[in-house]
Amino acid sequence: MVRLIACLALLLALGAPAAAEQFLVHNQSEFSAAAKHVKAGDEIVLANGEWRDFEMVITGKGAAGDPITVRSETPGSVLLTGQSSLRIGGEYIVVSGLVFKDGFSPRGEVISFRRNKQDLARHSRVTQTVIDHFSKPDRYESDYWVGVYGKNNRFDHNHLVGKTNKGVTFAVRLDSEESRENGHRIDHNYFGPRPVLGSNGGETLRLGTSHYSMFDSNTLVENNVFDRTDGEVEIISSKSGGNIFRGNLFLRSRGTLTLRHGDGNLVERNVFLGGGKDYTGGVRIINRDQTIRGNYMEGLRGKAFSSAIAVMNGVPNSPVNRYVEVENATIERNTVVDSARITLGLGADAERSAIPTNTTFADNLLSGTSDEPFIEVDADISGISFSGNRVIAGELDSALPAIEIAPVELVRADNGLLYPAEASLAGVGAPRDLAPVTLDQVGVSWYPKPSDDGPFGTSGTVTQVGPGDDTLVLAIASAQPGDVLMLSGGEYIVERTILLDKPLTIKGMAAPGKPAPVIKFARPSLIELREGADLQLFDLVVDGELAPDSVGNSVIRTTTFPIQSNMQIEFDGVAVRNLTVNKSFNVLTLGKSSMADRVSIRNSAFADISGAVVSAAAETEDYGQYNVEYLDIVDSSFANVGGPIADIYRGGRDESTFGPYVNISQNALSDVGRAATNGSGAAINLHGVQTAMIARNALSSSAPLKIVHTVGTPKTTVADNSFAATPAPVFEELVFDGEPRVAASGNSFDGEPAK
Repeated sequence: MVRLIACLALLLALGAPAAAEQFLVHNQSEFSAAAKHVKAGDEIVLANGEWRDFEMVITGKGAAGDPITVRSETPGSVLLTGQSSLRIGGEYIVVSGLVFKDGFSPRGEVISFRRNKQDLARHSRVTQTVIDHFSKPDRYESDYWVGVYGKNNRFDHNHLVGKTNKGVTFAVRLDSEESRENGHRIDHNYFGPRPVLGSNGGETLRLGTSHYSMFDSNTLVENNVFDRTDGEVEIISSKSGGNIFRGNLFLRSRGTLTLRHGDGNLVERNVFLGGGKDYTGGVRIINRDQTIRGNYMEGLRGKAFSSAIAVMNGVPNSPVNRYVEVENATIERNTVVDSARITLGLGADAERSAIPTNTTFADNLLSGTSDEPFIEVDADISGISFSGNRVIAGELDSALPAIEIAPVELVRADNGLLYPAEASLAGVGAPRDLAPVTLDQVGVSWYPKPSDDGPFGTSGTVTQVGPGDDTLVLAIASAQPGDVLMLSGGEYIVERTILLDKPLTIKGMAAPGKPAPVIKFARPSLIELREGADLQLFDLVVDGELAPDSVGNSVIRTTTFPIQSNMQIEFDGVAVRNLTVNKSFNVLTLGKSSMADRVSIRNSAFADISGAVVSAAAETEDYGQYNVEYLDIVDSSFANVGGPIADIYRGGRDESTFGPYVNISQNALSDVGRAATNGSGAAINLHGVQTAMIARNALSSSAPLKIVHTVGTPKTTVADNSFAATPAPVFEELVFDGEPRVAASGNSFDGEPAK
């Protein structure tokens, strides 16, 4: 009997499922050992702390109710730093609570839903995880932060912010049959600020590629927030079919949700809030059987490729990497208010000649920003049927069929969105039951979302600095990010190049009857901008009389190493003089692999300078890359400057960026650009600039203004300038076959109006 009972007990033990185990691991060796033995229901817990250079790999076979779990001991307290990454294979695996920061992936992805090409993830999940500025050092070295393969995977409640290098932030890959018609779900994530890349490859989310765009992905993207995701013209690039984009919130994000390739996608109940920011857009429509319905758009300022709604022209018999014509699209019950542009037949040219067909545009509520063109027609729209639309304000293209235009009172509802007060318009525009996802519903609760604060003055600390030898050097070395240094009158002698790696304001103290602070430097450069640098200069003088004669002299220059972060440089009330020790002494030089979000020069004076004032022309490979997004030169004077006051270059034919934007207004230029060493031969040299305003400047005894247009639809205005003893401007088109696309008016030459 005893023996019988023992046998029965053994049989029961063998037949019963093994109890789930928990492995608390403290280092990579312990993790690897645990990972070899995990089974369904088991849990690996990473001990709190820093895990440096950790290439984590987890695979196995969990079950629907009993996944294999890898998590942090405390959410947010496991930091993967240095060269770290995560690869997931197998099925039913959940990873949570990690933070990637202070490093970059040594691989092509930070998080990959595959261990290798044979072991793809299925029914697996990454949640409550952060990737924060985990970018490769070279901004033009490409990678993904997240690559999703396999089937039925979920990425939710994660926080991704600050990707600065080339490559999609999040990519759904269809490069194998096992990854198509995948059923992935991407939801409740916070996609935080992504700065302007200045190149193609800055999308935040991409589903598929042009090569595999004939396949369906069937991915659901819902209830995510895209906050200031400004990388390039496409925030989301859908390059596959059968995807659903639902309930997402776009906050002050430049660009559009673009249905770039693939058919049969649904875009519904999304909210786009531009906040009046440049280039903010809505949905760009290409390909067949697309449905765009019930979306709400407000405060968008984009035009052309970043219009609130853009219906593109296609390429007849288009190859997969170009533009398939729009056919059988449904655009209905969308609200567009306080927005700059809707464009129909966008991109029409000799190649993109296939017009939209069998397309419905119905029951939309539309309101522009002013009397400028609001709904623009760039091609034949006979294939678009219009019904039930209501335009509240804005000028309509004469090619449009009858659309009712009448003012309507709009009332802001409890959900924060605007709706018509008239009951009869209840069926026009976005549904009234929209519930925009909020910031506290996405991402993680234990990691802060970035603020709107600018880089300057954020510390609240103001430090008084007196004149003398290297007093400024020591003050900058001791300063914290966001500090303000106040300089009293006198001379500041700088004996070494200042290596700046933080936001800093240097400001002269105005005192009646007292000399202004004068900074003199004895090295080829006063300041070298490095990773993390932003610089404001106010009310002071920079004098180059002590600088040595060296190749590449520049008052301010970027380091020769790649810089991940974008920067801002501002001059206000600054005088720069005596940069004549060699034949090409610049004021500001932005070198390769650097990007300035903005360079601003106001109320300043520049005299006796042998080189350029702003040189942003280092990216000469013609890949569409450039060095400055916004350049403002306003209310300033320039005398005896050998090079151009602005030398800006953006080459190539890529259409994935908005900039550069240049505003040069109300300045006085005398004897500018005429040095024999000025290779451009121009006082202002703009190559490939997308938007330029050159207005109310006075040029005398100077080289000509030179503007070269490359790709895209450049908007250039040259107005109300006076040219004395200065040649006429030179305008050139490198791609466009026609007269230069320059709006020139009100200019005078030697006192005579332009003919």
